Amino acid sequence: MIPYAFEYRRAASLADASALLAKLPDAKLLAGGQTLIAAMKMRLAQPSELIDISGLKELAFIRATDSVVTIGAATTHFDVANSRDVKRLIPALADLAESIGDPAVRYMGTLGGSLANNDPAADYPAAALGLGAMIKTTRREIAADDFFTGMFSTALEDGEIITEVAFPVPERAGYAKIPNPASRYAMAGVFVAKTRSGVRVAVTGAAPCVFRVADMEAALGKNFTPDAVAGIEVSAEDMNSDIHGSAEYRAHLVTVMAKRAVAAAQ
Repeated sequence: MIPYAFEYRRAASLADASALLAKLPDAKLLAGGQTLIAAMKMRLAQPSELIDISGLKELAFIRATDSVVTIGAATTHFDVANSRDVKRLIPALADLAESIGDPAVRYMGTLGGSLANNDPAADYPAAALGLGAMIKTTRREIAADDFFTGMFSTALEDGEIITEVAFPVPERAGYAKIPNPASRYAMAGVFVAKTRSGVRVAVTGAAPCVFRVADMEAALGKNFTPDAVAGIEVSAEDMNSDIHGSAEYRAHLVTVMAKRAVAAAQ
C-alpha cells in the first residue's frame, strides 16, 4: 500500500467547518464518506485534511409543510427513506432513497454529499432536478437547473457548503432505475414529476451528468401516461458506454425507465 497521511478534524459547528475550509484550501469535507473514502483508498483523492461534519445536528433534519420538504445536507439516505413526512408528501423521493446502495450505504451516505459529488450515476441528482429543488449553501441558494454543471462538477465554489435542500411537493412523482447489480448505482434512472408549473423529467446514470428531456416533458404535459413517452427516443450520441452497457442500450433504457416512472407516479 502506498503510504498516505492526512489530518483529521471534527468540526464543532457549521461556522467552524466554514472557517476550517477557508484556512485549509486542500481540505475535504467528510459527511458519510461513501464516495470520498473509496476515492482516497484508490488515491484518486489525496486531501491533506479531512473536516468531519457528519455529527453536526444543525445539518441533519427533515422539515415539511404542505408545499415544501426541506432536508438538511447531513441527513442520511436511511432517514429520508423512512421519514413519515417524505413518504406522505413525496413518496417517490422516499422510494429513491430506499433504492440507494445497500443498508450500510444508506445508514452512512448523506443527501448533501451525494449532490456535492454529482456522480453521473447517483440517484439524488435526478430527484433534485426532477422536482426543481432549491439547493441552499453557506453563501446562497442555487436552483437545481443551475447546480449540476458536468461530470463530478457543480456550481459550488471553493469553501461553499451545502446546508439544506428544499424539494417542492409535486402533484405526483415517480422514479425508476435499472441498477448496476454490484454497486446499485443507476445504469439509467428517470425521475418524473408533475408540478404546478409543468412536468419535469430528469435522467441519471445514462450520461456524464444528470439532464432533462424536453420532448418527454411536453408529451406528458398533454397526457400524463406511460404511452405518452413510449415512442420518444433520446440520442445515444452523448450517453455513457462501458462494460455494463453501451450508449445505445442506455438510451433505450431512458425510455423504458420513463414509462415505469410515470406508471409509478400514477
